[in-house]
Amino acid sequence: MDRIEITGGARLSGSIPIGGAKNAALALMPAGLLTDQRLILTNVPRLADIRTMTRLIAQHGLAVETTAPRTLSIGGTITNTVAPYEIVSQMRASILVLGPLLARQGEAKVSLPGGCAIGTRPVDFHLRGLEQLGAVIELDAGYVHATAPNGLKGAEILLPMPSVGATENLLMAASLAHGVTVISNAAAEPEIVDLAACLNAMGARITGAGSSRIVIEGVPVLHGATHDIVPDRIEAGTYACAAAITGGDIVLTGARVGHLAALHNILREAGVEITEQNDGIRVKSSGRLTGVDAKTDPYPGFPTDMQAQLMAVMAVAEGASMLTETIFENRFMHVPELSRMGARIVVHGASAIVRGVSQLSSAPVMATDLRASSSLILAALAAKGTSVISRVYHLDRGYEAVEEKLSACGASIKRLKD
Repeated sequence: MDRIEITGGARLSGSIPIGGAKNAALALMPAGLLTDQRLILTNVPRLADIRTMTRLIAQHGLAVETTAPRTLSIGGTITNTVAPYEIVSQMRASILVLGPLLARQGEAKVSLPGGCAIGTRPVDFHLRGLEQLGAVIELDAGYVHATAPNGLKGAEILLPMPSVGATENLLMAASLAHGVTVISNAAAEPEIVDLAACLNAMGARITGAGSSRIVIEGVPVLHGATHDIVPDRIEAGTYACAAAITGGDIVLTGARVGHLAALHNILREAGVEITEQNDGIRVKSSGRLTGVDAKTDPYPGFPTDMQAQLMAVMAVAEGASMLTETIFENRFMHVPELSRMGARIVVHGASAIVRGVSQLSSAPVMATDLRASSSLILAALAAKGTSVISRVYHLDRGYEAVEEKLSACGASIKRLKD
């Protein structure tokens, strides 16, 4: 199992290219199941989760080919409507094949998903919405068996909370349903807007993506298209935090400032300078940070996927901070590892009180999930001495070429192969 070794203390300076959004790509790839023509995706990140989704789509019968750097061509005939446990258990986003398979084939059998252990994240919202579209759902031996005996039909769907995954699944299923579907309390993340744009390019009729009310007018068939995936706002936010915690000056090329307004406001309040440039975003920090409070919320609020990274930054900020997690109930697993590095953090229920220290210290630490791993990278960049982070397979699920990107900005970082 690989580890990453970091000697902290360097002030990072330079530019970091931001790749395509992992969370967008993992919804766009299953959209290839909605048509018998080819869907071509560009700006595809090279990540472990993309490889997992490739395996899943391929075992349904479609060919997934790399036709150019960062370009995937997806197409073929669906020959299998079962998504097996061996693949689905590795990644939460695997549930996103359910809606497309059901819409195209009238049947799907998908294992209940796995992924990072950061909370229960039930699929109830997906299933209830599909039932409202006319699906019959049965749970058996760890699998969701969905059928549409009379086809899918448009419906008024009110989500109990703006679930990103449920919104994506229902968007894809409703695109081929008979009649009009309205999703209220829909998720509004940029990844939702990106999926809707791709589906519309394939012939879907979707309006309102990016708002809490999305209207989908079902069409009989979808056709092929070419779609460029949006930049990864979480990768951009993580490297913005790297500049903040090291007193650095980094240009995030390709990043979009509007996608991370909530994080940028928090970092500015903490004393970080953020400016928009023609080629992306410049993040500059003196290293003198002030503690700030933050609460995770659905988009456009502060993203839960940035909570761990912000906590690492607040660990070296002057004064106290309070970070409140409202999305996932088990997303403070990085706290014990940050504490091993000298961070002063106390968890009270859904909130963590962080009292900043002047200097973190190196330590051997262990990643517990994807975003926790990036928080430990950030802490190690600012710590005195050399830290070793183990279980970085979590990191490889969501960040491409971390060592190369940080090394190019002056970090002392290398991967240790076991």
